[in-house]
Amino acid sequence: MHWEQLLNSNRIGIDESHLQKSDGRSQFQKDFDRIVFSPAFRRLQDKTQVFPLPESDFVHTRLTHSLEVSVVGRSLGNLVGERILERDKKLKNSFTKFHFGEIVAAACLAHDIGNPPFGHSGEDAIAEYFKNGNGKEFEQQVNDDKKWNDLIKYEGNAQGFRILTTLQNPDVRGGLQLTYATLGAFTKYPRESYAGRGVDDFKEKKAYRKFGFFQVEKDLFREVAEATGLVQRKGNKDYWWSRHPVAFLVEAADDICYRIMDLEDGFRLGLISFRETEELLMPLVNKDDIQDYMGRDEKERIGYLRAKAISELVNELADLFIEKEENILSGKLEEDLLSMIPRKEFLKTITKVSVNKIYRTRSVVEREVAGYEVLGGLLGTFISAYNEAYEGNLSPKNRAIINLLPNRITNNTPDDLYLRLMRVIDFVSGMTDSFAVSLFRKIRGISLPGGRVTK
Repeated sequence: MHWEQLLNSNRIGIDESHLQKSDGRSQFQKDFDRIVFSPAFRRLQDKTQVFPLPESDFVHTRLTHSLEVSVVGRSLGNLVGERILERDKKLKNSFTKFHFGEIVAAACLAHDIGNPPFGHSGEDAIAEYFKNGNGKEFEQQVNDDKKWNDLIKYEGNAQGFRILTTLQNPDVRGGLQLTYATLGAFTKYPRESYAGRGVDDFKEKKAYRKFGFFQVEKDLFREVAEATGLVQRKGNKDYWWSRHPVAFLVEAADDICYRIMDLEDGFRLGLISFRETEELLMPLVNKDDIQDYMGRDEKERIGYLRAKAISELVNELADLFIEKEENILSGKLEEDLLSMIPRKEFLKTITKVSVNKIYRTRSVVEREVAGYEVLGGLLGTFISAYNEAYEGNLSPKNRAIINLLPNRITNNTPDDLYLRLMRVIDFVSGMTDSFAVSLFRKIRGISLPGGRVTK
């Protein structure tokens, strides 16, 4: 892979000759702006990061998490870009270090845009509905291993690619029409869900544990892969590539933030003591960089350590990326960067503590259980009504339910069952946490419009 092609600023769905005139922004800055103003990004303000949203006004939502990841990613991209350009004078004629940072920032901003309500447990709930729930009845009707695999291994990363390239601005090819570079950097798992024989050999490699696009968008991703020059993993007919090098930086920025920021959230909620939080963060900080630390209160001290820790990790990751650049560009690196930096063992300790004291708390587990009931219930309700409407034999109940679906779903209903199922998934997975719970309660008769609760 070559940087000049990897940083392709052309836009999917737009002929190169029709690109807009310069308005003071780079093409990658425009990507960032398009994501910010998209409805799907706005809905992240009411999607859970870890803790249920009403529990505290301090803890992170998907929106604040995405913004923080973007800021960290921009710094990491700038650092890496600066060092690459120091060695590649020819590349310096066309790009600056800020172009690297802008691509990482845009991809980071969108990295969770496909997450359904209730976070990762929501992904599991959608997959479980088709794998072992009422949705299993559609397996024979779908009658396509690759399409069925999309459903039983439902993946928010693939939904994110679908949102960016298809669902936002659905009337134009390419959706938001982002640059090829940003879409390549966004796709952390550049393969389809069903990779056939041999995929088990790679299941322990983080770059291939999941998938990054559904069957319905696979040709769009092929276009991205070819435009950016990604290395194809298997034969020409397979939809499986090595990662875009910048995707490693996007992943690293996300990994830093959720490890460090979730720990701070746990401290703020009283799940982890000040002393333990301090002991976990101190090894990530250079002691010589700590100034006026003792004069702060406990919350400020943890915030100070968090900022210093992130700064140190960004520098270590930039060093590592440059060290591994040759392997990355050849498509040979298959592990995440954070697992290879000098301070990796301290991060593993933080993860272990977070699992035991944060991710397994009662409120978090209750939310996960609720996700299965709410999302499974909504999928069953709307799929039943949608398929009945397609067949022209609506029951009185489903006639009312079908009116709850937006026109973009009910107009021009596709004949392909897989595509109909995907449309309902689009609707349910795009809901905010609050809307999903509220709609589920109303449909089940648990609550009625106006706030009345049934006896």
